[in-house]
Amino acid sequence: MRVAYFDCFSGVSGDMCLGALISAGWPAAELEALPGRLQLEGVRITVGEARRGPFVATRVEVGVEGRQPHRHLKHVRAMIEAGDLDREVQARALAVFERLADAEAEVHGSSREKVHFHEVGAVDALVDVVGTVEALRALGVGEVYASPLRLGRGAVRSEHGLIPVPAPATALLLRGAPVEMPDIEAELVTPTGAALLTTLVRHWSSEPSFRLERVGTGAGGRDLKEQPNVLRVLIGESLSSGLPSREVAVLETALDDENPQFVAAMVPRLLDQGALDAMVVPTVMKKGRPGMMLVVVAEPHQAAALAESLMRETSALGVRARIDRRYELARRPIEVETPFGRILMKVATHPDGSERAAPEFESVRAAAERSGRPLREVSEAAIAAWARAGR
Repeated sequence: MRVAYFDCFSGVSGDMCLGALISAGWPAAELEALPGRLQLEGVRITVGEARRGPFVATRVEVGVEGRQPHRHLKHVRAMIEAGDLDREVQARALAVFERLADAEAEVHGSSREKVHFHEVGAVDALVDVVGTVEALRALGVGEVYASPLRLGRGAVRSEHGLIPVPAPATALLLRGAPVEMPDIEAELVTPTGAALLTTLVRHWSSEPSFRLERVGTGAGGRDLKEQPNVLRVLIGESLSSGLPSREVAVLETALDDENPQFVAAMVPRLLDQGALDAMVVPTVMKKGRPGMMLVVVAEPHQAAALAESLMRETSALGVRARIDRRYELARRPIEVETPFGRILMKVATHPDGSERAAPEFESVRAAAERSGRPLREVSEAAIAAWARAGR
């Protein structure tokens, strides 16, 4: 699996991500075509070189003709969903903007659907977020790592006047991420950069073990006297196990005021709607009340529809969503002949080529009901038939 490691020596911003990924091999022409794919008019992207200390780095600038409106999440969602984009790219980009919206809502005491994005909702943020996600996909990156984020100090001017560094939304976005506070009077981590990495990164650590293939260097918008203002990305093939993996969406909602029978009935309904898995986990909620955690695993492009079903058919007022990486064995269905009839089985293949098989329960139950024999006897007969067939 190919991995990317973001070396955030001088923080991170959306345009620095783009510059680093173009420097690492993503064609600049793909980024320049992105406004058209998002139906953004009057947007011009310039890709060039900039010297930052000893580095010659790639600098990306987004120019906008005319005034752009402040956008709500629904407007951003509509633009991304209508764009000429891969569904996986759409899902990951939307996850970044939803994370941004949640942080802005918390800062302003509002909701994600009501907040204006202000700076982070400008056209350049759309280009930064969608472009970064698209570039990672195009470069074949399956896992993202990053170093601790260096935040800087001081204050920056915004539409609300002077605000401290890190900006309020940035600070909220970085909860749970490792950070450093160097004595540098500058905003090193922007809200867009924070939202991108905290959404995409699954591992905050030193570089993983991988065979280095590409190195990209993106330039920030200003020179710093203390250090070169650059972001590096290192891309290569992981040296870990070759276990196949892919991205899945994980949805969670906690319920303490719902009829358990209704929740149990939701599980097969969610599976019928396309969920890969669904489960109910007993939990203890605030004030010691017993509750249930409903967890759904789905393809990323189906996350929004399944979240809507959860809120429509249960008492849930919100659903948490994230993109996780799932390691999985290759599997195939087969049928075996037994004294109780044909039984459907699922055969999984390990990376070393060995296999294991398990009967599908519904197929076993149907055969047991037809024959009047115990479930265990039918299941064991199916496994024995598979073993006799030479696997």
